[in-house]
Amino acid sequence: MKRALFPGSFDPITLGHYDIIKRGVTLFDEIIVAIGVNADKKYMFTLEERMAFIEKTFENESKVKVITYKGLTVDYCKDIGVEFILRGLRNPADFEFEKAIAHTNRDLAPIETVFLLTSADTSYIASNIVRDVIRNNGDYTKLVPNSVRVT
Repeated sequence: MKRALFPGSFDPITLGHYDIIKRGVTLFDEIIVAIGVNADKKYMFTLEERMAFIEKTFENESKVKVITYKGLTVDYCKDIGVEFILRGLRNPADFEFEKAIAHTNRDLAPIETVFLLTSADTSYIASNIVRDVIRNNGDYTKLVPNSVRVT
């Protein structure tokens, strides 16, 4: 069984994340969406809200699981027996950043990173942009799955 971990903070999940996950399920038997917990980071949405957004978005996709984890992603992969990390690339800067992490991960464990290019229509979307739109009362609904609603 080929399983991939798709790590991130997902604060919140965007249509870019959605695109990578939907395309990832065609390549892997299971995609584990792994919400990293970082006590030093200030999130807009609670961990429970972020999990609920993702679970609701993929409620009809049995190949997608949602978990939380702490520590190094590569260590978590080893702990649960996952051999692949799935990452999305929006631009050359993402590639350079992700390449360094992938090389480091491969030095630490036999984990391969699989990169998917985001679709052209979602390549500009980033969670920090979505958070800024929300903070300024803009129409964020065009940037996120229907499950993400601010009350």
